[in-house]
Parts: sequence; C-alpha cells; structure tokens
Amino acid sequence: MGPSSKLTIAARGHGHSLQGQAQAHQGIVITMESLKGPKMQSWTDYLHLTVGGTLSNAGISGQAFHYGPQINNVYQLEVVTGKGEVGICSEHQSTDLFYAVLGGLGQFGIITQARISLEPAPRMVKWIRVLYSEFSIFTKDQEYIIALDTSFDYIEGFVLINRTGLLNNWRSSFNSKDPIRANRFISDGRTLFCLEMAKYFNLDETNIIDQLYSIQVHVSEIKLREKGLWEVPHPWLNLLVPKSRIDDFAREVFGNILIDASSGITKHLWSPLTLAEDIFYLVAFLSSAMPSSTGKDSLEHILAQNKRILDYCEMTHLKVKQYLPHYSKQEDWRAHFGPKWEAFVQRKVAYDALAILAPGQRIFQKAMPFS
Repeated sequence: MGPSSKLTIAARGHGHSLQGQAQAHQGIVITMESLKGPKMQSWTDYLHLTVGGTLSNAGISGQAFHYGPQINNVYQLEVVTGKGEVGICSEHQSTDLFYAVLGGLGQFGIITQARISLEPAPRMVKWIRVLYSEFSIFTKDQEYIIALDTSFDYIEGFVLINRTGLLNNWRSSFNSKDPIRANRFISDGRTLFCLEMAKYFNLDETNIIDQLYSIQVHVSEIKLREKGLWEVPHPWLNLLVPKSRIDDFAREVFGNILIDASSGITKHLWSPLTLAEDIFYLVAFLSSAMPSSTGKDSLEHILAQNKRILDYCEMTHLKVKQYLPHYSKQEDWRAHFGPKWEAFVQRKVAYDALAILAPGQRIFQKAMPFS
C-alpha cells in the first residue's frame, strides 16, 4: 500500500468503541472475533469483549485495585504493525513496540496473539451490597477496603438517582431474610450510593448457599436485547477522577448536572484504583438512548449532559482524564496525552507512518502531518 493510497484499516472487536471509532470510512474493517482460538473470556467486568480490544485500551475492572489494569498483566504479544510487519514483542523484546501497543488505541499495530497472566476461576463467589446515603462515607469505605492487605477480591459502586424501582429489584441482594430493613431506603428524590464487594471461594458447592456473582453489563445487555432495546445508541462517558477532587466532582455532577436524570437505563460505576500511590476513581456513565425519544432519554439530551460534565471538569481544572477517550480534533488529543504526546507521535511514525490504522479515532489522518 503506497503513500498515495487513501485506504485505511480498523480493527473491530466486539464493537464497544465510542463514536464509531472501530470504523474506517471507505476502508477495511477487520472483525477480530474471527481470530477466536481456545475458548477464553477476557477478565474485565464485562467478559464478552475481545482480549486484543481491551489490551488496546487498558482493561479496567473491580479487580484493578489488586492487579492493575489488564495491560499490566501481559507477558508477550504478536502484533501486525501499520507497516505490515508481523512481530513478537514483550518487556524484553521489541520493548518500545510492546509498550506502544498496550493501551495504544490500535494506532500502532493490531494484536493477533497475547500471552497473558491468568489464574483458575473460583467455583463460588460471596456477593455483598451495602447502601449509603452519604457520599463521603461511601468513598471512605471504598478507600479503606482497597488499602487492606487482605480484602475483598472485587470492589465497585453505583450511584442511584431517583431509582426506587431499581432499588426494589435489588432488595433480595441486600438481605432476603430482612425485607423490612431494605424497605427503609426510599430513593425517590434522593441520591443513594451502593457499594458492591465480592469474595471468591473454592469450597464444596454443598457447603455454600449463596448468590453467585453475575456480570452486570452482560446481564443488562441480555435484558435489553430481549426488549429490543440493545441496538440503540449508547453515549457512554468514562472518566478517571483523582481522589483529591472526587467530592467536588460528585457534588456538582450528582447534585446539579444529573439531578433531573431520566429514570431510564443508566449506571454510574465507581471503581477505586491505585496508580503510582495515588487513588483515582473510574466513573462510568453508561446511558442508553431510547428510540424516538425527544426527552431525557434522547441521544441529544444525553450527549448534552455528557458535555456539561466535561465542561465542568475542564473549567474547574479537575485533572480528569477520559478512559476510552473520544475527541474530534488533534489538538484535543494532544492535550489528552500531555507530555506523552511527542512520544505518541514518534511511535506513530515508527510503526504506522502512513496513518493506515484506526482512522475512526481522528488522532491522525492520512493527509495530516504528524506534529
């Protein structure tokens, strides 16, 4: 493929990239699920993704406080670069390519094989949910739990805004033997916080009579598919918020911006992560736009709501970073990468100088100089 060719290539995993990032206008889209080998699921919260897709982003779950993101648990990769070269890379072999591709958004190469760290799956899981009415106590408990040497294996949280119906559906999870206590929580007109924790076990099944842990996003997908509501726009927004500003973030976003949030299908996930001795929260707004809606469930309303959140973060210098980022201009990507931008550009020149790969992210275009 010569420099004059306009052909581009995008690798598409399970199709969870934002804003059409896994597409290539008038180009080639490679369906990566065709590379399935021995049956193995990814190990993020949502198991029905491709391994290469999550490694191209980071891969964050409620277990990340223990093991780091998914890209921290990789031994070796096989990669096809934008130059068409197939290479093996690792921490000790072709090191620059290895660290370029991990979390590289598919800009430098397409992952075709990965040697990753695994452990046997537990036979049983103890799953606990705890409700909070005070945000500060909710986050304090999360931070305390992840700091323990012996802690839960999985920690995540939800924010519930005006969701009595959702709360009622979860009552059996709180305490099936004490429905009266669960009834004390009235969520109409209030914001409640739910902390979820899981502990893994490998005991004989006959000795455990508890609820098996089910993966939330896939369960939601199945229910939405049954109702014909999955094939709709999902204008999701994922943010990494530093601990030092999480109270300010929550006060504005949940106290003002989302106070009139729709009662539709929205999840606000909170996963505390430890990165370089600092704590960040992954805050995910997982909204679904309802078909033909012109109100709070409409695509336009949700996108405007997401923009209000991003504008607030920028205006108040919260130092928030988008996870699974989406920008339309190169200067926004430059700001996103900050001091890492020059290294990002150098790697693009080294492994995909013609800007063939991942055009849908609008970081580089074939006619755009690398600057």
